[in-house]
Amino acid sequence: MEWEVIIKWLPKFIQGAILTLELVSIAVILGLILAIPLGIARSSKRWYVRSLPYAYIFFFRGTPLLVQLFLVYYGLAQFDSIRSSFMWKYLRDPFWCATATMTLHTAAYIAEILRGAIQAIPPGEIEAARALGMSKPKTLFYIILPRAARIGLPAYSNEVILMLKASSLASTVTLLELTGMARTIIARNYLTVEMFFTAGVFYLLISFLLVRGFKLLERWLRVDACQGR
Repeated sequence: MEWEVIIKWLPKFIQGAILTLELVSIAVILGLILAIPLGIARSSKRWYVRSLPYAYIFFFRGTPLLVQLFLVYYGLAQFDSIRSSFMWKYLRDPFWCATATMTLHTAAYIAEILRGAIQAIPPGEIEAARALGMSKPKTLFYIILPRAARIGLPAYSNEVILMLKASSLASTVTLLELTGMARTIIARNYLTVEMFFTAGVFYLLISFLLVRGFKLLERWLRVDACQGR
């Protein structure tokens, strides 16, 4: 291993890691916001309410993220209406194309996580809230969503880790995140093993920190739930 070369290029890898964290953070936060109404609609008993989110989730879970990324980055530029709209200044930027695609992709998975969490809530808790005179919106915001958050948090943490690894696909649209930065450096020094090894170590460190952070959050929510009883 060329340790001196690895140390030399560490600032560039840190730069790539920061871009990776930006991509993942924006995607999983906006994806969660988008997934909340989708998950609620998917858990509805009315077929016409859950049919549209079902189609959205089926498409984004049934097609590869790479294909979706190419459709957004290369495909939307083919439409004159897109190029002449206010959205073009964002859609011609690979960062926002990757962020938008990752957001739409992860929202589909998070929506299914939320749907499963909502359906896993014991019916007695919802019935108790209604028996106390709580309206449906209040029951949703004060009982259903908080309980679903606790139930779905482990699966959501897994989705965040998966999006961290999937962010490497952003390098295919010229973004210099961790994988893209490693490929760029390899083109200069031809040290493939050393550079990809360094990128892998960065991915491992970020994953470790995310896992520990979610573990602490799960523990805190579990303690809070016990105190609430």
